[in-house]
Amino acid sequence: MSAQSDEVAAFIQERCLWQFFSRAWDRQENIEGIIDLLGKILKGDKVNLETPADRCFYADAKILAGQLKERCPWIAEIAAEKLDEVLCDAKAKITEIAITKSRNAELRTANY
Repeated sequence: MSAQSDEVAAFIQERCLWQFFSRAWDRQENIEGIIDLLGKILKGDKVNLETPADRCFYADAKILAGQLKERCPWIAEIAAEKLDEVLCDAKAKITEIAITKSRNAELRTANY
């Protein structure tokens, strides 16, 4: 599973700019919102799009889902529970890289 989550995290790091918003809270919100919806899209679950933020996350997650299906054909073959584990692990890795270990001091500036 680690290799699969590494592959997903690396792909997101390589291709998605939403992980690099200017504030830590905004990065966290994007990472969680998009990856949570990504899991629902890949599993075929019902998606609730009540707010503008939900619709924005959905747009990014929908594109990412299509790209991941092309790049990682194993995604279509794994069980829903395992997919949840892979995406949760990938989310943790991206959060660690883009927020926790980021050297960008402006991420945590309270003046914005």
